[in-house]
Amino acid sequence: MFFQVHAVDEHGEVVLRKQLRRNQMMSFFAQRSPCLVGMEACGGAHDWARRLNELGYRVKLMAPQFVKPYVKTNKNDAADAEAICEAVSRPNMRFVPVKTKDQQAVLALHRARQGFVQQRTAQANQIRGLLAEYGIAMPQGIRHIYKSLPEILEDGENTLPGLFRQLLRQLGDQAENAGPDGGGNGSTNPAVASQ
Repeated sequence: MFFQVHAVDEHGEVVLRKQLRRNQMMSFFAQRSPCLVGMEACGGAHDWARRLNELGYRVKLMAPQFVKPYVKTNKNDAADAEAICEAVSRPNMRFVPVKTKDQQAVLALHRARQGFVQQRTAQANQIRGLLAEYGIAMPQGIRHIYKSLPEILEDGENTLPGLFRQLLRQLGDQAENAGPDGGGNGSTNPAVASQ
């Protein structure tokens, strides 16, 4: 992975254009006088911002959609770096606050929880769809799966093939275990361990 540096002086004149590898970043910035650094708020940006702040730099993160209007030529790393440099100097630019490690951990927890909810919902919809192919209708909602599926699996009069019953049992177990709290009880409160 490469990083493109585009630096200007107080008059807006370009003083440096340089491509750096990840392992060159900190030594490059450690050898320079702290100044304003603009970066797009993308993956890893908060970590880099915290590191540069520790070296005395003033880091401002911007959402990519606010930088895009400042790209003058075809999109490439050098043009993006120049656009970021231009955008960070604008007085009306909106910036993204640099997140602490703890703030990022909470956001990661919410993203993971949302993924679990989506997986569980998809699994429930799959079960409902498969049952519909055998003429068994089930209301929407994960709690209906938890309540009705065991009864459907035990009902010998519904003529579901044994292989299909096994599949439904496995899908039901997966849906139950995909809950955001790991217990599959439909709780919406993720468990958070405090330090």
